[in-house]
Amino acid sequence: MARRALLTDRERELIEGGDSVDEDLRYQAISRVRRKIEDELTTDVAVLRENHPDLYAELREVVCEPESTSTSSGGE
Repeated sequence: MARRALLTDRERELIEGGDSVDEDLRYQAISRVRRKIEDELTTDVAVLRENHPDLYAELREVVCEPESTSTSSGGE
């Protein structure tokens, strides 16, 4: 089983776009990820903050790193 954090492989593929990606499917993937962020991720962050501060700190380091050192390709 493949490991993932927030995005499935298919969601990554759709969000990255490209000529062969259907825009409706891309929009649906973006909506799914947005719901994950607003619903599940906020709950998970609260659990870590309250119950395992070290893991919460690690998550913050990864998620909140300055954009200049980010490996992000830009995106939406």
